[in-house]
Amino acid sequence: MFIETQSTPNPATLKFMPGREVSPSGVHDFRDAEAAQGSPLAGALFASGGVRGVFLGPDFIAITKVEDQEWPHLKPALLGAIMDHFQSGAPVLTTEDGGADEEIYEGEAAEIVAQIKDLIDTRVRPAVARDGGDIVFSRFDVDSGQVFLHMRGACAGCPSSTMTLKHGIENLLKHYIPEVTAVEAAL
Repeated sequence: MFIETQSTPNPATLKFMPGREVSPSGVHDFRDAEAAQGSPLAGALFASGGVRGVFLGPDFIAITKVEDQEWPHLKPALLGAIMDHFQSGAPVLTTEDGGADEEIYEGEAAEIVAQIKDLIDTRVRPAVARDGGDIVFSRFDVDSGQVFLHMRGACAGCPSSTMTLKHGIENLLKHYIPEVTAVEAAL
């Protein structure tokens, strides 16, 4: 099995591409070993040590390291854990994320949110997925026109994520949806 690696704009995150489906049921973001209990793959990566986050994409794994680790020392153990997992035939996930309840919008707000989600899904997410991350809609404040987005994978904690949000995504949404006044990262 050959696993390709690719750097991301976030120097603490490396993208691993095993050449097969990783998470066809959707993306999953694990911020610690406890959250990874439903994923044997993510659990094995955290157990390797030096891992701060694991993001499972459709056909890639983005791994964020802790500050005091260096990729040349950490990468071989992570490659071994990924290879062992896929060769074992174990599932990537044993439980599905429950997910948070999504806010319900009505009337004009529902139309605006649908447009926001469509632009994010068609124009933003494919681009950030190439860099090992994901950006998803969190909520829209109807009164202020602010859009809140969750940054995941390589995007979470990336030094350029604020610029991507403010200059890229905010300009895109404001251009197509005049009701949008600002874009912020959801906490």
